[in-house]
Amino acid sequence: MMIETVNSKALVIEYFTEKFNRVRNRSMQLCTPLQVEDFVVQPVVDVSPPKWHLGHTTWFFENFILVPNAKNYPLYDKDFSYLFNSYYESVGERVLRHNRGFVTRPGVEEVMRYREHVDRHMCSYLSEVGEMPSELAEVMELGLQHEQQHQELLVYDIKAILGNNPLFPAYLPFEDLLIPNGRPLSNRLVEIPEGVYEIGHEDNENFAFDNEVGVHKTYLHAYALMDRLVTNGEYLEFMEDGGYQDFRYWLSEGWGWVNEQSATAPGYWHKQGQDWYCYQLKGGLRKVDLSAPITHINYYEADAYATWKGKRLPTEQEWEVAAKHGLCNTLKQANMAEKGNFGPIAARDGNSQLFGDVWEWTGSAYLAYPRFKVAEGALGEYNGKFMINQMVLRGGSCATPKDHIRLTYRNFFHPHLKWLFAGIRLAESL
Repeated sequence: MMIETVNSKALVIEYFTEKFNRVRNRSMQLCTPLQVEDFVVQPVVDVSPPKWHLGHTTWFFENFILVPNAKNYPLYDKDFSYLFNSYYESVGERVLRHNRGFVTRPGVEEVMRYREHVDRHMCSYLSEVGEMPSELAEVMELGLQHEQQHQELLVYDIKAILGNNPLFPAYLPFEDLLIPNGRPLSNRLVEIPEGVYEIGHEDNENFAFDNEVGVHKTYLHAYALMDRLVTNGEYLEFMEDGGYQDFRYWLSEGWGWVNEQSATAPGYWHKQGQDWYCYQLKGGLRKVDLSAPITHINYYEADAYATWKGKRLPTEQEWEVAAKHGLCNTLKQANMAEKGNFGPIAARDGNSQLFGDVWEWTGSAYLAYPRFKVAEGALGEYNGKFMINQMVLRGGSCATPKDHIRLTYRNFFHPHLKWLFAGIRLAESL
């Protein structure tokens, strides 16, 4: 895992102090609209209570930075490692994921005190350390990137908690969304010629997760990618054409999922009379915006829609190459966390929606790159052990912090999951 290069010891500490305070404050800002009852709910196994996110990200800094490095650090509570460890087998026992909602105690106030305790000691440590070894700097950067990942998960989970409430309470009141100027994009295919291309993270001066590292060559046949994301209106056509009732469009496992779940629509969609409504974090239950990108669909649904259209999902290699050589990949207009929209918005000229709005399902299984090596110790459990039965997504979403995404970022989820902001970009072979 690589870290941004800073020229002097003083600047290293200044960089980490500023980023630590900024990232930690952002997590608290995301929780500001919540009521105390919202912090402890776990409607499904994939959702973690907001209180757990705040405790877990705090435990990361306590366990991997303060305990092994800060002299005379007073451990806040020995039981918190059991409560807030996520999946680190080498660290010790933990509360299983599906039981996190049962942890009503410690209460929210106690978790806040825990967070304040660790933050205070982290700031003291950073002010006194003087010099930070490169190995520790990498762990520090990983901890900050890790918390940004949890900030995105926190948005997903808050939406699941409030969106499953029978009254559909709004997380924030509705206001005009921050939509860039310009005309809506047409449905244009961007062609990429066949050839041998390089894939992977190659900038040794900037952070990347270990699953991105290892520049390697890949051969691609000629193909084309859509210059924008699939919209709600386009997906609704699939639904109205009997897409959820026709097995021909579905992978066998996906068709099994449709029947087991009695699936008929994307997540958070509800039909009232002749109209479809969707739960939104801003404003609660609102009429579906047909021009906005479809989201909260799983891999099975994305693949079925592509099949219905006579196209397919791009591979992650095709996505990355198109981002480098064909599609507009600027972050300037990207609808990401900093915009505060908390949902995808319609495309406009000059923005291919390559970054932000929704993560884009690819047709690629999550596997190791050539020469991938699992790191020693607990942090080696971060990515490698999950390289099984998951699909890669690219591009970030409306809940992703802008300084957390990059062109080589490889997200991954199981194909049945749909509570994340995930959608579709179509591809076709030429």
